[in-house]
Amino acid sequence: MSAPETPEEAAARIEFAESVARGLTDSPPWLNCIYLYDARGSELFRQITEQPEYYLTRIENEILQRHAEEIRDITGPVTLIELGSGYSVKTAHLFRAYTAGASRVNYVPVDVSSAALEAAERTIREHHAEIDVSGILGTYQSAFPVFRTHSPSMVMFLGSTIGNFNPNEADAFWNEVKDALSPGDHFLLGVDLVKDKGILEAAYNDAAGVTSRFTRNLFARINRELGSKVDLDKIQHVASYNTDWRRIETFVRFLSDQDVYLEPIDQTIPIRAGTMVMSEISRKFSLDDIQSNMSLYGLEVVRTFTDDREWFAVLLLRRVQT
Repeated sequence: MSAPETPEEAAARIEFAESVARGLTDSPPWLNCIYLYDARGSELFRQITEQPEYYLTRIENEILQRHAEEIRDITGPVTLIELGSGYSVKTAHLFRAYTAGASRVNYVPVDVSSAALEAAERTIREHHAEIDVSGILGTYQSAFPVFRTHSPSMVMFLGSTIGNFNPNEADAFWNEVKDALSPGDHFLLGVDLVKDKGILEAAYNDAAGVTSRFTRNLFARINRELGSKVDLDKIQHVASYNTDWRRIETFVRFLSDQDVYLEPIDQTIPIRAGTMVMSEISRKFSLDDIQSNMSLYGLEVVRTFTDDREWFAVLLLRRVQT
């Protein structure tokens, strides 16, 4: 017998249902990508990062491994704050660099997945006794108020997660970062760079079908948490590169007419066969554009690290006095 739902859990379910209703009744329909990351979704995304087609994590990992000590030397001792930390795998290279010489380090992982956060905290405490972990379960915005508390700090936003924001969302994010950081604090940003369309599309359509399961898991979550009965065998993952917008667009295509019932708000939304529901975007960047744009938000580019093919970049930024 499951425990009764707490008021906080009930409120979260209503918020989820309202977000789904808002997106599915919009034109064109969409869903907020934050809901992709329940426990199952977070685990599937971890599996995505291990697929041979998904170069992003592998290359970013190599860049961090190669340059972690240089990053440490530039920033000096800082609190490490990671937005969308997941399982904190890539951050291990920075842990080793910042704890060299038995130095203690404060680490603040921030993630919406309690399962990923708990697993990361457990692993770090087992393998890095010199790291003090203070996780935050919530959105990126929930962590902004603690930035000044932990100054001097280096905020990390890796995996090209910034690409999941449309331009207006990115502008709002960077303005909040500018207001939250203290002058002299650092920001470590991972960005995926524009490249051949075939390489990009392969990364989001892996042969093993893990990304497809990840996308479709969003509706499995809607079924489980919101009382819907979407036939998961009648929806399809679709991901393609939009050259004009320089972004991967991921959709769920409905292969049959279906009704999406949202129990917390007692609303039914009919979806016709052929409907494409956008679940995520992943924008790709040019180095020139992103380096020039950072000055708009009180950030200077201290150092840019890339791989030999310039497929991916990690930028070390510093908040300047404005």
